[in-house]
Order: sequence, then C-alpha cells, then structure tokens
Amino acid sequence: MTRSLTVWWDGVVVGSLALDRHGAMRFAYDGDWVADPARPPVSFSLPKRPESFSARLCAPFFEGLLPEGAQRDAVAAALGVSSTNTFRLLAALGEEVAGALALCPEGEVPSVPEAGGGGRVLSDDELVELLDTIRTRPFLAGRDGGLRLSLAGAQSKLPVVATGDGIAVPAPGQPTTHILKPPIPGLAATTENEAFAMCLAAALGLEVAAVETRVAGDSPFLLVERFDRRAGADGTQCRLHQEDFCQALGVPPARKYASDGGPGFARCFGLVRRVCTRPAAAVIELLDAAIIQVLIGNADAHGKNYSILHDPPGTTTLAPLYDLMCTIAYPHLAATLAMRVGRRGRLKEFRPATWDRFARDCGLAAPFVRRRVGELCELARERCEGVAVDLVRPGLDEEALHGFAARVAERARRLAETLRRETPAR
Repeated sequence: MTRSLTVWWDGVVVGSLALDRHGAMRFAYDGDWVADPARPPVSFSLPKRPESFSARLCAPFFEGLLPEGAQRDAVAAALGVSSTNTFRLLAALGEEVAGALALCPEGEVPSVPEAGGGGRVLSDDELVELLDTIRTRPFLAGRDGGLRLSLAGAQSKLPVVATGDGIAVPAPGQPTTHILKPPIPGLAATTENEAFAMCLAAALGLEVAAVETRVAGDSPFLLVERFDRRAGADGTQCRLHQEDFCQALGVPPARKYASDGGPGFARCFGLVRRVCTRPAAAVIELLDAAIIQVLIGNADAHGKNYSILHDPPGTTTLAPLYDLMCTIAYPHLAATLAMRVGRRGRLKEFRPATWDRFARDCGLAAPFVRRRVGELCELARERCEGVAVDLVRPGLDEEALHGFAARVAERARRLAETLRRETPAR
C-alpha cells in the first residue's frame, strides 16, 4: 500500500502528502517549489516553507478536496476503504479535483489523454443510466476505466466533459469542463430551484458559474460550467487553481458551518481583504453574495460555498458564486441562515439595525450596505418572473419555477421593508 502521494500542479511537482510511522498525514513542499518565488502556495493556510505540515495543519485543505457525508460514505464503500481514511480516498480519487492539483501515488505521474482522444459522447439512454448510477457510485468510483475524480460537497454530482456534440465521461487525465448535478432525492424540483437562483443572481449583475438545464429521458439535470477550467489558445482545457474559504482559513469540512466553529461573514470579509489582488472589488462582490443568500432564502450557504480563484497564479479573485438555492422552499430543512447577518438568522428577525450591525462586524459603511440591499431587492422584484419564464422548457416543472420566482419576489419585498421600519416583517 502506498504511503506517499506526489502533489502535482500543471505537470510540476509541488510536494508530497505522506503518512508518517504513526499513520498520520504530513504535507511537505518540494525544495524547488519553495525556492521559486513565482510558484504560489497550494493554499493560504499552507504557506511555502521548508518544514513539513502536520495533519492538523494540512488536513483541512486536503480533506476539502473530497466529498462529504453520505457521498463520502458511498464512494468509500464502492472503493472498499474506510470513509475516515482520507489518505486512501485521495489516493483513489485525487487526479481530477477542484483546482489545479493532481495527487498520484509516489513514482507515478498524472495521466495524459491520448492526442485527439477523449471520452465518448453519451447517448440519451446512457445519460439516464449515468444519472442513476452516480447516486449509489459517486464519481463512478471503482469502475473500470482508470478514472480518479473528486469534488467536495454532500450533493451527488459528476465532473464531465461537455461539447457541442453532447456530454462525455472524461478519459483518464482529461480535464473536465462541467459538473453534472442530478435532482436531489426527497426534495422537489431542485434542478429548477438551483437554475432559477443562479440565473437570478446573474440577472442582478453578480458573478456566478454559468448553468444550463437539460433533460435526459424524463430526468432533468443541471450542467454547471467549471470556473476552474479554461480552454487554452489551442482549444485544450487547462486547470486553474482554487480553494474554498474553509481550505484558505484552515477549517476542516466538518466545521464548515459557523455554528460549528466555521467562518462567519466577518471572518470571510477579513480573508478577501487579506488575500485578494483587488480587495476593494472582492469586498463588494462578497457583500452582494451575502445579500443574495438572504434574498433567495439559501440557509445552507456555509464556508465551503465561497472560493478564491488563482487566475493566473499570483492573481487572486473571489470566484463566481455556485450552489445557490432557495432552501427555505423545503419546510423540513433548516430555515436559519448558516452565516448569520447582523446576528440574525431569519428574515422575520431583521430590523433596520440588522444591516448596520452586519456592516460594523464586517468593516463596511452602513449607508452603503443598506443602499445596496435596497437596490438588489428592487431589481429582484423586477426580474424574478422574467428569469423563471426564460427557464421554462419541456421536461422541467414550470409551476415550480414560477413558485420559486413568486417566493423570492415576496422575500425581496419583505427584506426591503425591514430597511424602513422597526417592526419585523410578517
């Protein structure tokens, strides 16, 4: 059994992730990587240095490359390993992950697809089968073909290659272009919900990952364009590095919620001020992100739902938003915001002073924050219905789309009212 993984970035060795004699992980940068000032750290939580990092320091970043919850349990079962064995999961899944890194057993190099080669475009029937398969075998783990794929998060999803000809499962080593997300079992119309929330945010002028709804057989699904992949001048895909806020802050995925000790908005604003190349622009973008989460009622927006994008290396920006959803549409889900705003977790608790306290906590000007809340509320009320209409297509739940639009438009009205009066919205 391998006890060391080589960490690669665009064909260059970054360092190694190894098990010590006690079975604990340690990460160490390669000496050449440390010596080259043009080579960035893999994470702001792991600054370049000759000394190695203990498991306590390196695990939050590397754990953050793996799926969570039931997805992690299912992929571990498919691979025949313990779900608690982070190292073995990374060894099995770590060649195509979020960002630019690839993790390979010591002595191996990252796979390179054959010239002109790539995954075969799937038929409609094969897509239907794929949507069903990834529910029980996440990332197609353990299947023949040599794929070693991983994405963070608890929702079922699969990195794929999307072209004008259709959707393909990638060949080994082939950078993926999109993330395929089937509906979430037990929750109605999640494809329509996420598509609406993402498209509304884009309609309000926020930077979001591009999304497209598709249907295979009777099964709708969402196709999300990867912002950490980009086509080069020759048309081949290249990997861009990214890290989510928990990784950048050294917070383990198990503590991604602020109530569990994860980052709240004050800490997030501090991060973008410290690490983004243009901090003033990033602060405004993060403010808009905080407002949109309240506006759409996304109570599950935690520290892993925001990322820093390294593009090009040495330049850092707030990544486009992703995983937006109106979670309050589902009564059995938690309705309290994962990141409280001015110490308030529900819209009915908001007062004019709520955003003032939020501004103080996050180092912002209160009049500007209130003005921006009002602007986004007004725009949302104007554009909600139009966004829903534009998304209607055969195979999608049209009634659900209009229902999400009406719900968010009403939240926009109520949120705007809390800026003007002391009594809570009913």
